[in-house]
Amino acid sequence: MHAMHRIRWLLFSLALFDCGLFTVGFFAPSLWFAIFHGAPYIDPQALLPRTAAAWAAFALLQTIAAFKWKERPEWLLVVAGVRLSDMFTDWTYLALCHDVTWFGRLSLAAVSPANLVIGLYLWRAYFRLQASK
Repeated sequence: MHAMHRIRWLLFSLALFDCGLFTVGFFAPSLWFAIFHGAPYIDPQALLPRTAAAWAAFALLQTIAAFKWKERPEWLLVVAGVRLSDMFTDWTYLALCHDVTWFGRLSLAAVSPANLVIGLYLWRAYFRLQASK
C-alpha cells in the first residue's frame, strides 16, 4: 500500500476506533464495565463519560486530519500528539483498576505501545514529507 493511502487509512481507522470507544463509554457505560471489568457500572464521579468525551475529541481531530493532512501536513503532528498524549493512560488504568476481564487486560496492555508506535509513525511521516519538498 502506498504511504499516502496508508496514512489516510490509519487516520480514518483511528477515528472509527475512537468513535467506538466514545459510543460505548458514553452511551453504554454498563456494557463497558461488563466487557472490561466484568463488574457492575459504578462510577459516581462520571469518569468514564469524561474519558469518552476525550475519545470524541480524538475522533474529531483524526477525522479532520484524514481530510486535511495532504494540504496541511501539520495535521499529522496534531494526531501524533493525540496518540502520544494517551500513551500511558491505559497502562495506568490497567495497573490501578480493581477488576479486569481477560479482554480488558489484553486490550489495555496493547493500546499504550500501539499509541507510541502510531504517534512516532505519524511524527516521522510529517518530517519525511517536509524533507521531500
